[in-house]
Amino acid sequence: MKSAVNMVLSGYWTLVVFFPFFSAQAQSSEDCLTCHSEKSLTTEKRGKEISLYVEGKVLERSAHGDLECILCHEGYDPNAIPHTPRAKTVDCSSCHAGELTDAYEGSIHRGTGNVAAASCVDCHSYHAVQRISEQDSVRHQQMADAMCATCHGDIHKEYSLSGHGRAVANGIAVAPSCVDCHGAHGVLPALDERAQTSRKKEIALCLACHQDKPEVRAIIGPSAGFISSYESSVHGQASNDRVGAAVCTDCHGSHAIIKGSEPSSAVGKLNVASTCGECHQDINEQFSGSIHGWALTKGVMASPTCTDCHGEHNILSPKDPRSPVAPANVSAQVCSPCHASVKLTAKYGLASDRFQSFEDSFHGLATRAGSVEVANCASCHGVHDIKPSSDPASRISPENIVKTCGKCHPGANQNFARGSVHVVTKPGQENIISFVAGAYVLLIVVTIGGMFLHNIIDFYRKSKRKLMRRRGLLAQHHVSHRLYLRMSLNERFQHGTLLISFMTLVVTGFMLKFPDAWWVVTLRNLSPLVFDLRGIVHRVAGVVLIVASLYHIYYVLVVPRGKQLLRDLLPVRQDLRDMVNVVRFNLGLRSEKPLLGRFSYIEKSEYWALVWGTAVMGATGIILWFDNTFLGLLTKLWWDVSRTVHYYEAWLATLAIIVWHFYFVIFNPDSYPMNLAWWKGTLTEEEMEEEHPLELQKIHEQEKMIEEAEEVERSTLVERGEPERSAT
Repeated sequence: MKSAVNMVLSGYWTLVVFFPFFSAQAQSSEDCLTCHSEKSLTTEKRGKEISLYVEGKVLERSAHGDLECILCHEGYDPNAIPHTPRAKTVDCSSCHAGELTDAYEGSIHRGTGNVAAASCVDCHSYHAVQRISEQDSVRHQQMADAMCATCHGDIHKEYSLSGHGRAVANGIAVAPSCVDCHGAHGVLPALDERAQTSRKKEIALCLACHQDKPEVRAIIGPSAGFISSYESSVHGQASNDRVGAAVCTDCHGSHAIIKGSEPSSAVGKLNVASTCGECHQDINEQFSGSIHGWALTKGVMASPTCTDCHGEHNILSPKDPRSPVAPANVSAQVCSPCHASVKLTAKYGLASDRFQSFEDSFHGLATRAGSVEVANCASCHGVHDIKPSSDPASRISPENIVKTCGKCHPGANQNFARGSVHVVTKPGQENIISFVAGAYVLLIVVTIGGMFLHNIIDFYRKSKRKLMRRRGLLAQHHVSHRLYLRMSLNERFQHGTLLISFMTLVVTGFMLKFPDAWWVVTLRNLSPLVFDLRGIVHRVAGVVLIVASLYHIYYVLVVPRGKQLLRDLLPVRQDLRDMVNVVRFNLGLRSEKPLLGRFSYIEKSEYWALVWGTAVMGATGIILWFDNTFLGLLTKLWWDVSRTVHYYEAWLATLAIIVWHFYFVIFNPDSYPMNLAWWKGTLTEEEMEEEHPLELQKIHEQEKMIEEAEEVERSTLVERGEPERSAT
């Protein structure tokens, strides 16, 4: 009541003194301030005292400082006290009509009916209206945030602790304030699809700064490519079709966005699983019970969480071949970086050879070759529910391993688990597989090394003799151009079958073992079906080789020429003496070259090595082919032994063919450029004299005996006066 009296008395004396002035001209802001500059000027409304004080200097500095009060406060009678029986709300749209006013009218702040949720003065104030164009961006942001905080205190508290809020407080000009995301006048609720912050438009809103503004990219860590990769991710693609797909705020938060390097961040290492679990609840429960989830709860920051395996912005579907968790990639791109890391395996006591052993296995080799059906790490260990083998719930525990194997190997039994799963076949390790590998390596070095040394000496001596004959230093022995049968058509057909099947087996076999070799990659690039065809062709070639071998057994046991072939190929003591004498001759320790027969130690060693190799490769190949059957019969340990033998025997056979057989039929100076017996079936007399002189001598002796017998027969017929028989 006292304030009302003060107002009346003050107004009365003002009117008395200045009434002649009011009457003389239109009312100005200065006139209004004559009364309203008094701090004690108040009024009462609905039992509440309201100040009518206006600070002149504030008004003068405001955006409206050049305007008269009556332009906003219309319908006031300066001669009446109060000036109007009912104060009229200032209508800003009378001056600010247009886009901004229209935006406000449709905003959430406009409210409903005549009651605004937030009016112009709630944000811009009454008389201290700031001209935004005269404020720098930092001041503008800070003012906007402070103004929003008057109503949205709880949200502003979150925002002030966020990366954005702290950046604004620190004066970073490009940091976003409330109005940068929500807009100024056209603020709409996030559920409204027209809102900048709606799920439909949110991605574009975030990318507008994090991707499109160089000044923003210059002060944040992630690159533009990393940020934009969200658009092609499974979440980004799904957001185009489904409203519920994860967008920026689902992972990073809306107002409380904090860098991932900070522990309290929603995308921090320890919180990522929970954040992902908001959508993927079942998976999060599995992960929490896994060895990886358990390790994280114990503070092992090296343990992987969701983003370590799936990626962050560029998360792709497991069905996408580009995804790190795609079947063809998961072992090499997801598991290997940790389980093959020397640093991590040493620090946490993990086996460092697990990935290498997988890569060397059939599963790993097939994966590298492009197969998406073969088992990978996740096939056995699980995906989100990975547990150590000591855990009874683990897929690879003794209680469950047979069931796990049975998913791919129907009929799997306990023998499948008898033997190490991760086998590294390195000589020097204390296990039977390493013993077999070491023995084979020694055998290969000694055998192939001996062959190579033998052939080098042989090549040197024969080349020297060739050059000496060419230069006339050694007499040239002239022979006839007669041809001698070396291989019958049947034998050539057997040899051709063996040649084609063996070469096919070598190529298709090493394609599996070395899928990243340049020549294998070239073949794989021809068609995605190459890998599947490789397996089929390899098995077909194996069957052909076995069938040809069985026929050869029949040939040497039943067919007369074959029987003679076998008798001539049986090793005798003379073969060992011949080998020693040939080496002595090639070294210059013997003046005459030993005379060799139809099959010398060269052909015999090769033939019986072929017999041995075919038997070993055939047997182990069948074991590897019918893996389910033989894993159940032999156990995995002996299946792995068979696989090791098959691999090293393949190397031994291939190198023997290249170093031994190819030398004597192609690179041997006495046969170069090629011994054509495999194609023509015959040898020249010169070749016979050089390589098989005893056989040539035997043929000549047999021919001479035939001629002598024919001569005796002719003489007898002449004596008897009978006509000579014609030659048939």
